[in-house]
Amino acid sequence: MLNIQSMSGETRFTGAFFLLAMTFVFLEFAYARLAHHEDTHDTAETLASASVGIGSVVAKVVTSGLSAVPFFFFYTHRIFDIPMQTAWAWGALFLGVEFFYYWFHRASHRVRWLWASHAVHHSATRFNLSAAVRLGWTGQLSGAFVFFLPLAWLGFHPVAIAFMIGLGLLYQFFLHTSFDVPLGPLEWVLNTPRHHRVHHASNEACLDTNYGSVLIIFDRIFGTFAQAPQDEPIRFGVKGRTASNNPLKIALGEWGYLVRDVVRARGIKNRMRVLFGPP
Repeated sequence: MLNIQSMSGETRFTGAFFLLAMTFVFLEFAYARLAHHEDTHDTAETLASASVGIGSVVAKVVTSGLSAVPFFFFYTHRIFDIPMQTAWAWGALFLGVEFFYYWFHRASHRVRWLWASHAVHHSATRFNLSAAVRLGWTGQLSGAFVFFLPLAWLGFHPVAIAFMIGLGLLYQFFLHTSFDVPLGPLEWVLNTPRHHRVHHASNEACLDTNYGSVLIIFDRIFGTFAQAPQDEPIRFGVKGRTASNNPLKIALGEWGYLVRDVVRARGIKNRMRVLFGPP
């Protein structure tokens, strides 16, 4: 019963989040047009992002049970009973989610099996709020949730984990704004639109940087922090791939490339290298 209730709550949260996100996408798009910032938005690309976003909501609802079962299994075998009614528990959960999200996000750029889902999010050639809803349809199927299972094993309730991840995703949505939002000294600690713009850039100096969710401190600690290059314009999109406004190609195209390369590879070792090596 608890599993079903949590899945139902996650479904409602996903739907509400998407509706809220699309409201802000429309407002940003309208403001950009009124302010004559046409270079920040492309109508066809924005519509493609919205279509991909709708598909990701449907996929999340259909596949949510895949992660619920292992989370509750690990929680059943937890090593601590963490009282979630205390402030310190929520603070610890926040830091734990931030830490594991950093490594999940970093792996999504360095492991091709995970990149096949995550590449969808980097496929937009304009950096704006519509790019934030351009999410892969196969994240649950590829096992992205595995990175957060240690939190349930430690004793954090799966519903609390899902809630904290959701808050992080809500924060990240606004990191995709097309407008420059300087936050001063906070940029040393927090992930900001300036930092996340670099993360989405396809310039050589920007690749595989700024993986943080709400915090940027783990990028600073583990050497993946970068600032925007000063001597060249920032470019967006997946390096080496032709941009498309076809939602199916956006959502599943990288999987097609992966299957093609696995078939072409000779021997188990080479095929494993294709699947789990860098993109």
